[in-house]
Amino acid sequence: MSMSSTETPQMKVLVYSDDADVRAQVRLAIGRRPAADVPKVELVEVATDPALIRRIEKGDIDVAIFDGEAQPAGGMGMCRQVKDEIYNAPPIMVIIGRRDDGWLATWSRADAVVSHPIDPVVLAESLAELMRSRLERLPATR
Repeated sequence: MSMSSTETPQMKVLVYSDDADVRAQVRLAIGRRPAADVPKVELVEVATDPALIRRIEKGDIDVAIFDGEAQPAGGMGMCRQVKDEIYNAPPIMVIIGRRDDGWLATWSRADAVVSHPIDPVVLAESLAELMRSRLERLPATR
């Protein structure tokens, strides 16, 4: 990702959850930038699966965070759908409800997994890793 010296580089991070409290916890954990060596974050929040698909299909989302406990369409199923149906889908982190759900997160093809209750440090570190990997794969200009 390259920008002129007057522009601040940003990455778009989509947060999917039907629960406004979960979206707020994610927003607080990320802040403006999850780590010093990654760009600032522009958050895009969606609460429904149709909105999620529409937003991902636009092609401008760099990294996504899905709530595995979202209703009626859970984040793990949506992750699998996005990975199966969207060409060059962004890296996706899934927030799982129980540690025992780790196998489901693997099935979903999630790139990273964190669990409820959300640990802000763990979530920020995991997001920063996904952002770094995405930056390595992006063309020099977008």
